[in-house]
Amino acid sequence: MNKAIYIATSEPNSGKSIVALGLMRMLLGKTAKVGYFRPIIDGDSLEKRDNHINTILSHFDLDIDYKDVFAFTRNEYINKRNSGKEGEIFDKIIEKYKALEEKNDFMLVEGTDFSGEGTAIELDANILIAKNLGIPAIIVSSGVGKSFDEFVNGLHLAYDSFNEKEVKVLAVIANKVQEKNLDLVIKGVEQNLPKDVLVNAIPLIPSLKNPTVKEIAKAIDAQIIFGKEHLNNQTTSFKVGAMQLRNYLTKLEQDCLIITPGDRADIILGALQANISTNYPAISGIVLTGGLLPEEPIVKLIEGLQQIVPILSVKLGTFEVANRIGAVRSHVYAENKDKILMSLNTFDKYCNVDRLSDKFYTFKNSGITPRMFQYNLLKRAKTSRKHIVLPEGNDDRIIAAAARLILMDIVDLTILGNKDQIYESIIRLGLKLDLDKITVINPMDSEYSKDFANTFYELRKAKGVTIDMAEDLMNDVSYFGTMMVYKGLADGMVSGAAHTTQHTIKPALQFVKMKPSVSVVSSVFFMCLDDRVSVFGDCAINPNPNAEQLAEIAISSAESSIAFGIEPRIAMLSYSSGTSGKGEEVDKVRKATEIVKQKRPDLKIEGPIQYDAAVDAGVGKSKMPDSEVAGQATVLIFPDLNTGNNTYKAVQRETGALAIGPMLQGLNKPVNDLSRGCTVDDIFNTVIITAIQAQGI
Repeated sequence: MNKAIYIATSEPNSGKSIVALGLMRMLLGKTAKVGYFRPIIDGDSLEKRDNHINTILSHFDLDIDYKDVFAFTRNEYINKRNSGKEGEIFDKIIEKYKALEEKNDFMLVEGTDFSGEGTAIELDANILIAKNLGIPAIIVSSGVGKSFDEFVNGLHLAYDSFNEKEVKVLAVIANKVQEKNLDLVIKGVEQNLPKDVLVNAIPLIPSLKNPTVKEIAKAIDAQIIFGKEHLNNQTTSFKVGAMQLRNYLTKLEQDCLIITPGDRADIILGALQANISTNYPAISGIVLTGGLLPEEPIVKLIEGLQQIVPILSVKLGTFEVANRIGAVRSHVYAENKDKILMSLNTFDKYCNVDRLSDKFYTFKNSGITPRMFQYNLLKRAKTSRKHIVLPEGNDDRIIAAAARLILMDIVDLTILGNKDQIYESIIRLGLKLDLDKITVINPMDSEYSKDFANTFYELRKAKGVTIDMAEDLMNDVSYFGTMMVYKGLADGMVSGAAHTTQHTIKPALQFVKMKPSVSVVSSVFFMCLDDRVSVFGDCAINPNPNAEQLAEIAISSAESSIAFGIEPRIAMLSYSSGTSGKGEEVDKVRKATEIVKQKRPDLKIEGPIQYDAAVDAGVGKSKMPDSEVAGQATVLIFPDLNTGNNTYKAVQRETGALAIGPMLQGLNKPVNDLSRGCTVDDIFNTVIITAIQAQGI
């Protein structure tokens, strides 16, 4: 996983653009290839390009296609969220993020900034996106319009919200603070935050706050009459020209915008003359209201001037124009180089760039999120396409899962069963599954039956198997499917939706057999909990393993963990932690732990240890303060099948966790067993992990 940081805001108008610009320049100074991603952009359609994206891509000349930099528009996101399609939201965000991550060494992700959305909704969106991407955050908050206590308490609440969802916050930036209060704010924010969270404060910079004439023209839908080359002039205030010129001139301020009806030639010419006079302040532009334009002699006079500020024309009346201009909020945009440079210099001046850089590049994520795990599974399965056989073609769940697998173009499939019956199931279930894209074999009349029977007879005749017995067994879908795997006609098999575990794995044990280094076949479930993925073993195969077998299950489970991108921290579970407990069962776990330490000293392992001490940081620290595993275990090994099977089902049902598996460990070729209560999702996921196993992990 590449390095990344998520810029999150606790509110709209936080000024996070200055942080995004500053961080991008900092990162490009350290890393050759930095990617930029905005999961959700402002706006209602794709017709208008996002200003944040345009500014970053343009100024830093990033070689990234615009359409690859975001996942949803604001409207798309809200519609899907309101329709209960959050799963689709995160799947697409992860997919687009990962596509960029593959091409870059560091990812800068800029969070949402919804105008019109509530603060709590926006904050929650940022937290969930950062969490599902599995990356740390930096929180930006604005001090405008807040008391000291409101500002500091608000930042602490934002930090707590991220922390409660286990999103690591590396730094917070207090933005738009009165310069005289910078140190006071930093100390106030630091007071209730962990010492490893870096706190910076940036003052309110008037030149960054002031809108440009271009932004004002856009807000009032103005036509540009003169001075297009000076649209980036900044406006500090606006002055309505309704009084006589001699009085109006005394009201002018530096970089003010003149608002006057288009027939007031005296105000127009007086303002233009004042702009070039050393006795009056320069103005930023002129807005002509009422849809009125100066008469031809006045226009000719203006055209002859050497210094012309932007002159805009609008159809609206003076009062409405003034109201609209007063509500304009300034942004940083690609063409305004002065404002970009001011932003960069301000960030470098007030933020500890070196410490931020150290934090970003030394941070190590200790886990993987469930959605990221599932994304990685799909991606890995597609890297080397495999052929999986599904023996239970008479089960509707198998057909439904097959339809999804083919639609997503993940694997090649053979389904065992009667082709006409399978076709009828497809029609009855309303599925989009083209039978030409899968292979359907009926073992009762297959061209392979005789060869399979002869092969099985040769393999098992020493065990008393006759040719007649072999022929009968090859009519059984479990034996036929397993023989396809053995003969290389399929890369793996998934069964068990309508058969017992013994029925599914017995053929594999008879002739696929175990790997030479393995003495016991075991299983693991990948438990996709709310905020992490844990490996549970063995919850499906071995009723009561002895210490040696338990140690081998732990080692196999750790290797499976590594193969699927999860750092193994093994907890050997029991009813006591450490040296306190006594009894036959806890002694077995203690002995198994010692065997693992002897065979694999490279693995982090703790045992015996109770479940709560293994997964809860507070309990783990209390019971085993010096342990590298307690409170942060990723691989949980149960002492027997009774404990393991009941625990995984309890966790699955009570928490809503997705249990992917069981995945069998130790066979020469992958054969995986399903629970008879499995869902279509269970079958889908088990086929995917079987395909990955077949790639030779």
